[in-house]
Amino acid sequence: MKRIATKTCACMCALVLATSGSAMVGCSGNSSGNGGAQQGTTSQEAGYTFTDDLGNQVTVSSHERVVAGMGSFANIWELAGGTLVGASSDAFSDYHIESKAEKVGDFSSLNAESIIALDPDFVILTGANSGRGGGVAQTDLKDTLQAAGIAVAYFNVTTFDDYLRMLKTCCDITGDTKAYEENGTNVAENIAAIKKNAEGKSAGSVAVLTTYSGGTRVQASSTQTGTMLAELGASNITDADKSLLSDYSPESLVKADPDFIFLLPMGDSDEAAQKALKDQTTANPAWKELTAVKKGRVITLDPKLFLYKPNNNWDDAYEELYEALYEDQHEQK
Repeated sequence: MKRIATKTCACMCALVLATSGSAMVGCSGNSSGNGGAQQGTTSQEAGYTFTDDLGNQVTVSSHERVVAGMGSFANIWELAGGTLVGASSDAFSDYHIESKAEKVGDFSSLNAESIIALDPDFVILTGANSGRGGGVAQTDLKDTLQAAGIAVAYFNVTTFDDYLRMLKTCCDITGDTKAYEENGTNVAENIAAIKKNAEGKSAGSVAVLTTYSGGTRVQASSTQTGTMLAELGASNITDADKSLLSDYSPESLVKADPDFIFLLPMGDSDEAAQKALKDQTTANPAWKELTAVKKGRVITLDPKLFLYKPNNNWDDAYEELYEALYEDQHEQK
């Protein structure tokens, strides 16, 4: 695969950091994203104080014993140089964290007693109301954990800017001066180069179909993948017809006739997801008449980059989409 932006040696080090958990403090660089965690202040006596993504003021006096309630958050904490004593099950299955940590339940059903039993100094949770697997919000744990004297912070991460902002906060807490540059700034520079190549280009219309055993859904332009496509010059079919978000059907897809169709299988069974897609969409005779199908522009996305949060590999996700939208077109004509 041709590279849009060649990664520097420091970015290669980022991959090492993702598995080694090297640490860093006072990370340089500006945090990104709107309405997110605010930069805090540090003192040896009081620890680090910041405002999380739900507007709560949080003071982390110690970060020796930390629990993460989502796999992607566990990975971010390790990328910032931290180690964990506990994490949700997806941290082990999807992100393969290096910390010798205990499982505290699925991210959609964390066990408060298991968390408290680990005697953590700091717990990192998601404030999102939805997500993979039904995405039950973790905000109902706040009072219980705070009553046990535990610092709790909530983050919402959908886009790269959200990731960058959370990484910055975590780096400020851990105190490693290089991790933000290696796992944040360098990735941002690669993404900026990819976006620059897309400036002035129009990829046409796109549909992002999430397929799972229960059916098929169309993603909005505000989702993780939708945001990247929009930034690369693609127009999401849901922007013109919001009804697709709640009332998808093969007929509605045929009517929209997108130039590209991106497929994202999810759930425990890829086979079941593909069967559902076939039963509900591709088996329809009209499927073969779609522009994207005729021109070979139906792309199955890698869940590691588009279903899970790619974190320090977010630039790879942008590159894969750029190549699908622009470079691969020359081969398909």
